[in-house]
Amino acid sequence: MSGEAEEAGDFLALVARLQGEDPRLTGIQAALFAAVRTGVASDSRTFARRLGLAHALVLRELNALAEQGAIRIDGRDARTMRTRYSLAS
Repeated sequence: MSGEAEEAGDFLALVARLQGEDPRLTGIQAALFAAVRTGVASDSRTFARRLGLAHALVLRELNALAEQGAIRIDGRDARTMRTRYSLAS
């Protein structure tokens, strides 16, 4: 298996594990956690681009996690809506 395919497989395994640990997480929410933990992405635009998702959908899921206190919003660009986030302490 190529390095990139192996990394993708590891990422998806982490997403599945996170969903198994908390079945309330949607796939996108689990992927947001996995992305910040693994360094794949720590902002909404990069996450959306790398996973091929609509940015608006990513923002909706990110805001839901922030409301639950699971993710911390570290900054938001008013023009592009790019949102920087990290794991809540």
